[in-house]
Parts: sequence; structure tokens; C-alpha cells
Amino acid sequence: MSAYTERAAGSPVADVLSEHAQVLSITVFFLACLVFFSATTDTFLTLGNILNVVRQAAPILVVAVAMTLVIITGGIDLSVGSQVALVNAVAAIIMAMGYPWPTVVIGMIAFGALMGIAQGWFVAYQGIPAFIVTLAGLSILRGFALWLTQGYSIPIKDAPGFFWLGRGEFLGFPVPALIAVFVAVIGYVVIAYTKYGRQVVAVGSNLEAARRVGMPAKWIVASVYMVSGVACALAGLLIAARLGSGSSNAAVGFELQVIAAVVLGGTSLMGGRGSILGTVLGTLTIAVIGNGLILMHISPFFTQIVTGAIILVAIWLNTKIFTTNFRFGGKKK
Repeated sequence: MSAYTERAAGSPVADVLSEHAQVLSITVFFLACLVFFSATTDTFLTLGNILNVVRQAAPILVVAVAMTLVIITGGIDLSVGSQVALVNAVAAIIMAMGYPWPTVVIGMIAFGALMGIAQGWFVAYQGIPAFIVTLAGLSILRGFALWLTQGYSIPIKDAPGFFWLGRGEFLGFPVPALIAVFVAVIGYVVIAYTKYGRQVVAVGSNLEAARRVGMPAKWIVASVYMVSGVACALAGLLIAARLGSGSSNAAVGFELQVIAAVVLGGTSLMGGRGSILGTVLGTLTIAVIGNGLILMHISPFFTQIVTGAIILVAIWLNTKIFTTNFRFGGKKK
């Protein structure tokens, strides 16, 4: 009886550790990165550098929160970098025509939603794999951005309010980072406390079962790509506001950083499970590694190698951890 009691008493702790294993692992890895770069560089822990890291990480986090929803449904969005670039370029072109920046911001958010729902329609209602649809979107949207700009950077002038979104500070904290934190909080609330969030998880766990109990499964799948498009639009605007220009070459390799952040944070590539907190930590880890390598005077091109290695290791660990959880009594989707 006592042995049984000990096992029963210990199981809640084991369940908690199993449930949050990847969030705990990315937390440890993130702290290890902080310690390593603090010890190897003199400027890493300075206030100016920390603010620079969170400012640059803001667009990645905004899109990573949306990507978390996409991957929870068992999908993927490879076109996020191209969507960011197209919004970035179009916003600069329209503002160069003299349109007020608030109108441009609203218009670009709507444009992002349109790009996202168009891809979501092909995935959800036409049954084309998300990988194929968004891979095509990656090429098409980047091509449109190149065509519109002819490969040139489009300067943005006389828009101090718009520039404040990318360069400004509020109470000493970068405005883009505050916007990203706000988006992350919304993402957390949606997944943890709303009906829509529960439906996203249910569809990712078993789409057919969700459909049979009356959930609008196809619409849920399509909608997460619309959310991704909106997030890309916001990220594109933040980048344009920070740089003061729009370019078709913006956000090259962006999708790799976003996916790495989400997978590092513990979101299951099999769908049905994800963590916004993990995504935040994954994003900060990617940003810290990139910043730390530069401060160590290592070629920025090496960051791509590190990012690719992180994705590979994260996916391997993702598969191992979830397989272990399923085998030893974890929740199976």
C-alpha cells in the first residue's frame, strides 16, 4: 500500500515535468546562452545591447506567436518571410505616394489577412499540403515584392509617427518589443482561455474527430493562416518603421528563425500541442545567439549554420520527447 501511495503521490510531479519538459529545457538552454555570451564578451549584458536584442527580436516574436497556432494545427507556413517583405515594400511604396501612415498601417494589416486566408483556403478547403502551398507562396510573394521595387530600396520620408513604431521607446523600453509582448500575451490568452484556442488544439490533435463533433475544422485551419498573414504584416511594418525604408530583400531567411523559435519552444510538429511561453523563450534564444556571435566577431553568415543546426537538434529532441511521453503514459493526440 505504501509503495502504491508513493507512486501515486509522485505521479503529479512526473506529469508536470513531462508536460513542460521542452519549456524547461529551452529555459535552461537560454540561461546557458546568457551565461556563455556574458562571459565571452564585455558588452553583451550592457543595457544598450539588451534593448537592441529585444528590439530586433520583436518582428520574429510577432510572427512566431502566429506560427505557433499554425504548427499546433499540424501545418507550416514557409511563406512568412516573403509576406513580410511584400508588406514592407508595398507600405513604403504607398507612403511614398503621400498616403498617411495610419491608413497604410490599417491597409497593410488587411492585406496581410488577405494573403494568409488565400493560402489557408488552398490548405483547408482544397486539401493541398501546407508545405506545398506556402512553399509556392514563398516564391510568388517574394517575386511580387521584387517586381514592385525592381530590387531597389524604397525610402520612407516625413513619417515621425510611423518611425516611432520601429525606433521609439516608452518608459525606456523599445516600442517594437512592447508590441511583440502584447501580441504574445494575446496569443497566450487565446490558446489557454478561449474557445477558439481550444478548437485550434482540438483540430491539431485530430481534425476528423473535431469535425465530427461539430467544430468548423476547415475554417479553423484556414483561419490560422490568416492570423499568420496579419502577424507578417505587423512584422513588415515594424521593420519598415525601424529601417525607414521598404525592400524586397527584407526578412530573407526569416522563416527559418521563426520556425526554429517555435520548435525550440516545444510546439509539437505533429500538432495538437504548443506553448506561447516556449515560443517567447525560443525567440529570445535565437536573438541572443545571433547577437552574441556578432559580438564575438564571428561572421554573421555563421549564424545561418547555427540556426540550421538548432532546427535539426530541436526537431530531433521534439520527436524524442513526445515519443517518450506517448510511450510512458503521456497524452497522445
